[in-house]
Order: sequence, then structure tokens, then C-alpha cells
Amino acid sequence: MTSDQEKNEAEPSKDKKTLNPLQVVSSVMAAGLGVQSSKNRERDFKQGRLGVFIAAGIIFTLLFIGTVFTVVQLVLKSSGE
Repeated sequence: MTSDQEKNEAEPSKDKKTLNPLQVVSSVMAAGLGVQSSKNRERDFKQGRLGVFIAAGIIFTLLFIGTVFTVVQLVLKSSGE
């Protein structure tokens, strides 16, 4: 192994940026709705952390289910059920 390779493995890349919360939320929403661009998907895999996306995905899913449930309940209530 050369000294350049050892340096690269020992020090994390300073060019690697992390995603801000708005980017994570928009990526999770776009992916959940099936409209995620390949450019953003590649950015997410390079810069994002798995745990953050799992947590955001679970929260998004719960909010989506809650919204659909609430809309259905409101429609049923207004129709006289």
C-alpha cells in the first residue's frame, strides 16, 4: 500500500458534505412518491447517512398513513356514515 492510499484511508474526505434536513426531507418525499431523480439519488448515497434516511422514511410513512386515514374519516363523516 502506498503512502497516498494510507493517507486517503486514514483521513475522511474533507470534500464530503452532509445533507441538510431540507434535502433529506425532499429526498424522502420524492422517493416515497416515486419521482426521485437519479442525480439526487446518487447525491443521497454519496453524502447521506443510512440512519437518517431510515428515520425520515418511517416518519414520512406514518404521516402519509395518518393523512390518508384522516381524509377517509372526514369523507365518511360528511357523507353521513
